[in-house]
Amino acid sequence: MDSGISLDCSYKMDYPEMGLCIIINNKNFHSSTRMASRSGTDVDAASVRETFKNLNYEVRHKNDLTREEIIELLQNVSKEDHSKRSSFICVLLSHGDEGVIYGTNGPVDLKKLTYYFRGDNCRTLTGKPKLFIIQACRGTELDCGIETDSAIDDDMTCQKIPVEADFLYAYSTAPGYYSWRNSKDGSWFIQSLCAMLNQFAHKLELMHILTRVNRKVATDYESYSLDSAFHAKKQIPCIVSMLTKELYFYH
Repeated sequence: MDSGISLDCSYKMDYPEMGLCIIINNKNFHSSTRMASRSGTDVDAASVRETFKNLNYEVRHKNDLTREEIIELLQNVSKEDHSKRSSFICVLLSHGDEGVIYGTNGPVDLKKLTYYFRGDNCRTLTGKPKLFIIQACRGTELDCGIETDSAIDDDMTCQKIPVEADFLYAYSTAPGYYSWRNSKDGSWFIQSLCAMLNQFAHKLELMHILTRVNRKVATDYESYSLDSAFHAKKQIPCIVSMLTKELYFYH
């Protein structure tokens, strides 16, 4: 049956393996950082693990890594041979600020982490989709809301591509904003992402799925807090795409 997927315009996802999904789940932080424990994050980690295992990714799950350990882990993963893998996924669950993610002992620039996977640094992922899913704050602003009624095809072997191409960053929130997490049920973004992937990964292209995630977070959630400054707040995730083709998790 015709899947309706145009091979010229979509990533090759029928390599022997789908690829690695690295989950870095930071819950407990060194006292020197003065950062609170991220209760509810284990629910997120379990949801992500299940979702990507069901999509046939090789999931590797790490808890409470220092910034040095995060750097070492991703540097080592980037040096692996990904030639039989269709893609790469990294899920970061931690405290954050604009442009940084926190290890248990302090911040590390996201740019430093993604650098290892650039086309010129990780050759076996050149031309393949590299997804970074980031559940973390990007600042302290609060949204009050408003009422409304792979390997490159043979004919491209000599073609040059930008080293920053084929990345997608799925952020839980817009730049500068707080990101909400429920201590019992997990974060709004990760729970919505997993729900939409579970429902649509075998039917829709990735950008369409992420747009549905945006809508679900924007419409289904609102904060409840006894502190009026944090009550009735909203959130919108943010998709930053440098992908050059459509991405379907099926083929």
